[in-house]
Amino acid sequence: MRLLLDESIPRRLAKHLTGVEVDTVHDRGWSGLKNGELLRTAEPEYDVFVTVDQNLQYQKNLRGFEIGVVVLVARTNRLEDLLPLVPNLLVACSTVGHGDILLVR
Repeated sequence: MRLLLDESIPRRLAKHLTGVEVDTVHDRGWSGLKNGELLRTAEPEYDVFVTVDQNLQYQKNLRGFEIGVVVLVARTNRLEDLLPLVPNLLVACSTVGHGDILLVR
């Protein structure tokens, strides 16, 4: 499974996601792309897009996209606030369908 971490997520989170391939928007050179364009760019190569943008579910209709989206809901987007979500994130990534969005708290 291939995951793409949004630019608002600390890149250091990637090393805590074991058993999956992880890239970041920054590392791919896709920083600054808007959500729709970013998802269209990512969907041929990635199974899941991981973000902390809770508004994405209201901004973008994901039907028709060939990528699932997992939204991390934490107090902040700092690494120490996201780390406790890692086990549930990995479960969510294995269950989210294409065009679906799951919230992980």
